[in-house]
Amino acid sequence: MNRVRKSIDHRGMIVLLVWIAVTATPGKCWSDPSDDQRRPNVVIIFTDDHGYSDLGCQGIVSDIRTPNIDRLARSGVRFTDGYVTAPQCVPSRGGLITGQYQNRFGLESNPQARDAKIMANFARTQTIPERLQAAGYATGMSGKWHLGAPQAITSHGFDHVFFKNSNAQGFWNMDLQGQDIPPTTQKGGGYHLDLISDFACAFIERYKSDPFFFYLAYRAPHVPLDAPKKYLDRFPGDIPQRRRQALAMLSAVDDGVGRVMATLESNGLRENTLIFLISDNGAPLKIHKADTPGGGPGWDGSLNDPMNGEKGMLTEGGIRTPFVGCWPGTFPGGQVYSQPVISLDAMATTLAAAGLTIDDTIDGVNLLPFLTGESDGAPHDALYWRWLSQSAVRQGKWKYIRSNDREFLFDLETDASETTDLTSRHPDQVRRLRTLLTDWSQGLSPPGIGTVPSEAMSRQADLYFDYYIDGILRSPTKPKRRPNRQTPKPESGKVPQ
Repeated sequence: MNRVRKSIDHRGMIVLLVWIAVTATPGKCWSDPSDDQRRPNVVIIFTDDHGYSDLGCQGIVSDIRTPNIDRLARSGVRFTDGYVTAPQCVPSRGGLITGQYQNRFGLESNPQARDAKIMANFARTQTIPERLQAAGYATGMSGKWHLGAPQAITSHGFDHVFFKNSNAQGFWNMDLQGQDIPPTTQKGGGYHLDLISDFACAFIERYKSDPFFFYLAYRAPHVPLDAPKKYLDRFPGDIPQRRRQALAMLSAVDDGVGRVMATLESNGLRENTLIFLISDNGAPLKIHKADTPGGGPGWDGSLNDPMNGEKGMLTEGGIRTPFVGCWPGTFPGGQVYSQPVISLDAMATTLAAAGLTIDDTIDGVNLLPFLTGESDGAPHDALYWRWLSQSAVRQGKWKYIRSNDREFLFDLETDASETTDLTSRHPDQVRRLRTLLTDWSQGLSPPGIGTVPSEAMSRQADLYFDYYIDGILRSPTKPKRRPNRQTPKPESGKVPQ
């Protein structure tokens, strides 16, 4: 919260108290947008196919090393129930950057990024940087885009761009010294994860005296797995090859986050910068987690434990991800927050922090009152998803999933790993949540509880749900559509992942 002058008369104190009461309300302005010195900077870090297990602060696995991100969490908040809007890259990124359920403008899955009509809908939807740019913020991004041609990124509100998601050529309009250059192809120069971190630091140095927004989108640990030796050497011993690559790539991400934090700190900006770190979806395990040679398609080496399922599913393993927020001096550090939140909230929280209006087109919620302790309720009444033939809703402890013609109900309070389907035991909850989901889906494009663009994707959904929920591995060449079960599953341990 902004500093207040020590000397203030009685009338001024009344005005101040009224102002605090208004701005502390969720959805209202949080700061004075007329004073650049008091407007916070915002950095959103988006990792790629990064499973729930893989941060040290999660306390789940012992082989991961992310000291800088762990420090970020210790100085802020770790969200245990943080979600993204889709179990796949393109729609998840569309939801994050617009603050809307991306299904509202028709962006359902990765192939639709090549659909001119749908991407025209996306282009008409205001993004976080567009809103902040109009309010006088400097805006920049580096890394993976995946929402159209890199040459068009600046049309979505970014002043400075460094598209770079591999060691192949990229595209930029500012160099690593923070100097403007003509929009041009960028070639070589180092490891892509290091380069985009360097670009973020150069941007911060350039705009250290102005309010800024930066979107740092690491393509890690997404395949192709390509960590260089200096990062691989940090993980010696008997480790599956793909796991070592994932650990190494995430170590590169962590180094980058550390450099960004150091740049903020050296310029006295740490307490005036709101940071979010989120993954775009869960890790792709490809059922078997096969440690095949090379870094191409397949398991990316990341883990979703203890969540069940993987990328491409609306189970927790596909959409519940690492999720950290930090703003020293504004909300207390060391928090572990367990109410459900979603990546859409990053936009609403950013706008509130910047003193901008959160209008009705935004589906996210301003999290600041919940993190400062001014509100002790749940930010959302319910969270919703639709991805191809799958759809889901979470309300409180209950989560309902529909996949093709099958329905599942889970009590996430006692079964976060979604091992026990409760549809037969609680038909009233199934009906209630199905109605909620159906009503929500009427506002999507196209409307409806599920879409099936291809039989292949529906077959894959059946195979995944057969395995992760029922523990039955079926051949992809002989798909078998199973009706919804009529009897409850026996209580059992978690399906091996």
